[in-house]
Amino acid sequence: MASVTKDTIIGDILDMDESTAPFFLEMGMHCLGCPSARGETLEQACAVHGVSADGLVEKINQHLAGK
Repeated sequence: MASVTKDTIIGDILDMDESTAPFFLEMGMHCLGCPSARGETLEQACAVHGVSADGLVEKINQHLAGK
């Protein structure tokens, strides 16, 4: 499975593995289906929601590696 970076588009992450959705919901990103949210990079979404992009990248990649 591919790994995620800060430049990965949210929609691509969700398409890669739907089980990553809770990571975005936890940070307050509740509009995962809207076009603007799906088109943001992970880093952009983290900046808007006050979350560490590096930390989220690490959590998602660990999750994906464990599958």
